[in-house]
Amino acid sequence: MDRMDAGSKARPGDGLSAGDLARLVALRRMKTVAAGLLVFVAVAYALATWAEHSGAGAWAGYVAAAAEAGMVGALADWFAVTALFRRPLGLPIPHTAIIPTRKDQLGESLGDFVGENFLAEDVVRARLQAIGLARRLGGWLAKPENADRVTAELATGVRGGLTVLRDADVQAVIGEAITRRADAIEISPGLGRVLERIVTDGGHHRAVDLLCAQAHDWLVKHRDSVLAAVEDGAPGWTPRFVDRRVGDRVYRELLRFAAEMRDSPDHPARGALDRFLTDFARQLQEDPETRARVERLKGDLLHRPEIQELIASAWGTVRAMILAAAEDERSALRLRARTAILTLGARLSRDERLRAKLDGWVTEATIHVVSGYRKEITALITDTVSSWDARTTSRKIELHIGRDLQFIRLNGTVIGALAGLAIHTATRLLGG
Repeated sequence: MDRMDAGSKARPGDGLSAGDLARLVALRRMKTVAAGLLVFVAVAYALATWAEHSGAGAWAGYVAAAAEAGMVGALADWFAVTALFRRPLGLPIPHTAIIPTRKDQLGESLGDFVGENFLAEDVVRARLQAIGLARRLGGWLAKPENADRVTAELATGVRGGLTVLRDADVQAVIGEAITRRADAIEISPGLGRVLERIVTDGGHHRAVDLLCAQAHDWLVKHRDSVLAAVEDGAPGWTPRFVDRRVGDRVYRELLRFAAEMRDSPDHPARGALDRFLTDFARQLQEDPETRARVERLKGDLLHRPEIQELIASAWGTVRAMILAAAEDERSALRLRARTAILTLGARLSRDERLRAKLDGWVTEATIHVVSGYRKEITALITDTVSSWDARTTSRKIELHIGRDLQFIRLNGTVIGALAGLAIHTATRLLGG
């Protein structure tokens, strides 16, 4: 009987995977066994019938009846199994070749079955609660070798992500984000508060000390420049020697003033500077005109090409730092990531509240995805089956369940034979 189906069976190399080829071999082996049993009972029936007609005795009738019923059972089950995948003997018998002709309906039914029985909210919730994901994850992450593995995988992912990203695109996004954020935030009040706090705490004194020292050193090194500036600013009718004496006096006064400011923390000019900074800090926070001027200055600076280039170039520096840290197993970044993973694993192992919270998040997220996308998930099954042609569908299903279906043929032969034997025995006992 199986020889009749040879033309529709899958053949090695016909787009089959290694697993499909192994299933094909097992299927053909079982078909051979089932067909061999049918041939056996057919031969037994022929010999028993001949022996009965030859006067061999009553036993021949029992054997013939059992063999005859076994043939009927084998043929009936062969028809039933074959009708699932193709038309028996190629005849257009109604309700045969069920899988090829009804594959779309079967795909829809399979999708509905999965959706109702595997993607139901209560099923998913019960399964996730039984798994104890947080406890298992904590125990796994708490092992150093697993933490090393996760750290290495994260580093690989970071390197891969940074390699895929185009620097120009990232720089443009960063520049736009920083500029937009800076434009949206008024910096004047914040600067005023910072300046007020610095002046109150005396944090600006070092800067003033440095400025005074630099001013004094500059005057010492550039005496001629100061004298020339004074002489150039003098009226044209004054004698030159007078201009030089005035310039020298101005220079000595400036040098003395710079030295006194440098060496005297209580110099009146320093106090005046403190009062100026205090007033300026208050204006930055309260004076609308000052705040508006600071905002205009901020906008002018932000939109200068040099500032935009500086903002964009920061990505290159950050990218190089991250790549170097990701590639170095002993870098601070990877060591901290490993420590964080181990710490997380230890906390999950001992903190029941944290585990419950994580399990709740995972459960709710999974249920949200399942509930919101159940149709899309089941549509994957339906659409996949629908996209197969009839022959492919029949072949795939037969390769997966066909071997087990052959046991139906074997059982049909055996059960048929036993039923035939029982009927023949009962007939003889009743005097038939």
